[in-house]
Amino acid sequence: MALKNQYLKNCIEAGTDEAGRGCLCGPVVAAAVILPKKFAHPLLNDSKQLTEKQRDELRPFIEQNAVAFGVSYIFEAKIDEINILQASILAMHKAIDKLKVAPEHIIVDGNKFKLYKNIPHTTIIKGDAKYMSIAAASVLAKTYRDDFMRKLDAEFPAYLWKKNKGYPTKQHRDAIKKFGVTKYHRTSFRLLPEQFKLDL
Repeated sequence: MALKNQYLKNCIEAGTDEAGRGCLCGPVVAAAVILPKKFAHPLLNDSKQLTEKQRDELRPFIEQNAVAFGVSYIFEAKIDEINILQASILAMHKAIDKLKVAPEHIIVDGNKFKLYKNIPHTTIIKGDAKYMSIAAASVLAKTYRDDFMRKLDAEFPAYLWKKNKGYPTKQHRDAIKKFGVTKYHRTSFRLLPEQFKLDL
């Protein structure tokens, strides 16, 4: 199915999405993107449907051709303080803050959002597979977060973050069992399946 250009016609519309919500460590990263009305790229889709190479190809194209874009990071201490849902929404708000053009309408991937500066918004489940600006935001959020996790991998290579990007893979959880948690892990998350079982 071809992505749609806009949800509302004839307005300045920003799409926003986040990456890293289900990870055990590192920041949640959000992006907001305003695209020109005639924007098109044959690869553009929900970032989860793309290969890493395709996302890396799309990122500079999006950045060079967008009317405006912004990327924001909310780190693990804040995630633990306010919870991952609120941190995700905060990250999206901060990404919208960075837009050099003020949107008149905001479309959001998912079904949860909070009013941003009295600008009307619409939440769209699987919006990153339906609307170009949300798909573009998903690509930016994912690539920026992946780049960040590669940097953290250099500091803590045993956790294989270069490969798993902080998601709860078996290898990641095995490393937590063996080496413990790092300063980048989200302590409010269930880092290990047996974490809350009592030894009786």
